[in-house]
Amino acid sequence: MSAYTNSETDQAAAASLCQPLSTDRQLFTYSMTGIAFGLSGLALLPLLSILWEIMSRGLSGFRLEMLFRPLIENGFANAILGTILMVGIGALLSIPVGVMTGIFLAEFSQTNPLTRYVRFITSILTGVPSIVVGIFAYGVIVLLTKGFSAIAGGFALAVIMLPVIVLTTEEALKLIPVPQRLASAALGGTRFQTTFRVIVSSAIPGITTGISLAIARASGETAPLLFTALFSQNWSDGLLSPTASLPVLIFNLYNNPDPAVNQLVWTTSIILLTLVLFFSLLSRVIAKKR
Repeated sequence: MSAYTNSETDQAAAASLCQPLSTDRQLFTYSMTGIAFGLSGLALLPLLSILWEIMSRGLSGFRLEMLFRPLIENGFANAILGTILMVGIGALLSIPVGVMTGIFLAEFSQTNPLTRYVRFITSILTGVPSIVVGIFAYGVIVLLTKGFSAIAGGFALAVIMLPVIVLTTEEALKLIPVPQRLASAALGGTRFQTTFRVIVSSAIPGITTGISLAIARASGETAPLLFTALFSQNWSDGLLSPTASLPVLIFNLYNNPDPAVNQLVWTTSIILLTLVLFFSLLSRVIAKKR
């Protein structure tokens, strides 16, 4: 009798789920969906207006040879190379430290009293103005080496990237369900194997997203590079010499009254946006293949 009653209840529940929504509920659903799309469109308007302004002003002055000439020859190839170089140095310094710190905070620090302080300091670093980071890098690297350099600029960008990578890595690892950890332990996996072969492997897309956000932020920073890498109108002589970058080029030339120079600024802005977009798409491709 009980089984028959349960069967009838299940059938009634299934029938109610298959019934279409009432008119009021459909109207409410469509209204909320429309409001959500409308508000999303309003939020995108400032971004789209900025992109339109940059594209409309910069594309007219773009010429292919600019990609192969330094600023002294009315190009920005040295700034592109310098930006990639310093962001690469910053990534090499910050990604290993940031990912390992995030893993420590998420997986190995439950009983460690230092965890709270590390997380607190990391959170503070995310809000430190970039110009303060530039002054710090100036005191640590520039004064020590007696000169502005790409290494100093890369170090400053690494300090900016580090807290973003740490916090996003920690949050990505926390999103992995606990049953995956328990399943690995049940199959005989050690703590180390569970963390790096199961948890970190599953969190690769989230970690990669955090890294791409950090790289995108570092690629557009200007203030730290003014105190560390300075600028050069020609090709850099090495890692220990002043190095050009796209953000500093835009900063230096924006107020120039010469129309040709002003046109170069807008064209350089397109290259900077393209570079940031490339890094973001590359990280997405790597995470998808993984």
